[in-house]
Amino acid sequence: MIRISLIILSFFCCMTYVSTQELPPPPAEPKPIKLPRIRETRLKNGLLISVVEKKGSSLVNVGLVIKNGAAAETPEKAGLANMTAELLTKGTRTRSAEKVAEDIEFLGGSLNSSAFWNGIYVSMEVTDDKLNSAMPIFADVVLNPTFRPKEIEILRAQLQDNLAYNLKQPSFLANYVASSFVYSEHPQGGTLESLKNISRSDIVSFYKQNFSPRNAVLVIVGDITFQKATALANRFFGSWTSSAEEKMAQKSAAFKYSKDLKILIVDLPDSGQAAVLYAKKIGVSRSNKAELFSGLVANSVLGGGYSARLNQEIRIKRGLSYGAGSSFSWRVDSANFSARAQTKNESAAEVVELMLAEVTRLSTTEASEDEMKPRKAALVGNLARETETCAGLARRLAELYFLNASTDEIKNFTDSIDRVSKSDVMSFAAKYLRDGFFVVVGDYKKMKDAFTRRFPGIQINVISADEINLKKLLSLRQIAQ
Repeated sequence: MIRISLIILSFFCCMTYVSTQELPPPPAEPKPIKLPRIRETRLKNGLLISVVEKKGSSLVNVGLVIKNGAAAETPEKAGLANMTAELLTKGTRTRSAEKVAEDIEFLGGSLNSSAFWNGIYVSMEVTDDKLNSAMPIFADVVLNPTFRPKEIEILRAQLQDNLAYNLKQPSFLANYVASSFVYSEHPQGGTLESLKNISRSDIVSFYKQNFSPRNAVLVIVGDITFQKATALANRFFGSWTSSAEEKMAQKSAAFKYSKDLKILIVDLPDSGQAAVLYAKKIGVSRSNKAELFSGLVANSVLGGGYSARLNQEIRIKRGLSYGAGSSFSWRVDSANFSARAQTKNESAAEVVELMLAEVTRLSTTEASEDEMKPRKAALVGNLARETETCAGLARRLAELYFLNASTDEIKNFTDSIDRVSKSDVMSFAAKYLRDGFFVVVGDYKKMKDAFTRRFPGIQINVISADEINLKKLLSLRQIAQ
C-alpha cells in the first residue's frame, strides 16, 4: 500500500514538474525602441523635409504627405480625394500611365498613392543606388499629373464595380453605415451616387486646392545622409509653387449623441455571416498624450490581439467567431473607436451582449498587472516591428504629420506606455468607450428572435441593405441624436 502511494505521489510530482517546464516564460519588460534621429528642415517654398538616416539599409523610402484627404470633400463628392490620389500615377505631361509603371519597374522600385481621411500619401521605395534615377519619376507624378479623361473613366468603373461587390459583404457594409450613423462622416471611398457625381474639373480643383508645398511634408527614410536628402528635395521640389493657401486641419463635425443604447440592423438576406460592430466617436486628439496612451493600452486589453478580452470571450471560450478585436482610427481632434466580430446570424445578438459586457467590465474593474504587462509589451513590440523597415517608419511618420502630432511620440512610446496605470485604463474606458452604438449586418429573419429576447425595451432600427444610398446614409445621423 505504501509502495502504491509512493508511486502515485511520484507520478503527480512528475506531472507538476513537466507542466511547470511547459509553461511559457513570462513576458519580458518592453525595451525602449531605438530609432535613428529624425531631422527636419524647411525649404524656401515652405515644404517641410523630414529625414531619418537608417545606416545599413539598402533601401530608401520617399513619401509625400498632403495634409488633406477625404475630410476635405463633401458627402455629395465622396471619393474625390481617393480618385485624385489614384490618378496621380496614371499619367503626367510627359508620361502615360504605362510609362510611369514601366519606368519605376525598370528601376526595381515601387510607386503608390493612396487617400485617407486625414490626407493623401504618395510613396516610393527603391534601392539607394537607384534613388537619383527614381526621384524624377516621383516628382513628376506629384507635380505634373494630367488627370486624363480616359483614365478617370477607367478608374471610376473599377471603383464602382468594387464598391458594388463590397456592399454585399457584411463587415464592409457595417463600417460603411457606421461612417455616417455613428461618426457623422461619409464613406471615404465614396458611394455609388457620389462616384457618378465626380467630374474631371472636381479632381483638378481638389488637386490645385490641396497640393501645395505649405500643405505637405516630404519624408525620406533610408541609408541616406541628411545633407543628400535635403539636396535632392531642393533639386526636385524647391521650385514647386502653388497659389493654394496653407490649409487648416480639417476638424471633425460636431457630434452629440444619445446615451441610450441603440442597435441598427442592416438586413442583408441570405448572408452567410453577420457582422457585429460596436462604434463610438471619442473626443480625444492625438496631441493629448496622457489620454492617447491610456487609450492605446485600454484598446490593447480589450481587443488589441489574440489574447485580448474580446477574442478570449467571443472566439476562444465560446467559438462564436474566427476573431474579434477593436481599434482606433484617429482624426486631428478626435478618434473613431470600433470593436468588431463576424459570427453566425443566429449568434449575433449574443455577440452584441458580450461586447457590451466587456466594455462595461473594462470601465468598472481594474485590469490585473498580469493582464496589463503582456498587452503593453504587444504594443511596444508592434511598433518596433513596424519601424524596423524604411517603409514602416515612413508610414508611421506620415500618420503623425497627417494629424499635426509630434514625432517625439515614437521616441517616447515605450516610456509613455509603461507609465499607464490600471486606473488610467479604467478611467479612459469609463469616460470614452461606453455608450456606443451597434451596427449589425446580416440576415434579419435569422436573428430577429434572439434580439427581441435579449434586448427587450431597447430601440432596434432595421433597414434593408438595398435601400442604402447617399441620402439614406446621411439620414441615419438623426437616429443617433
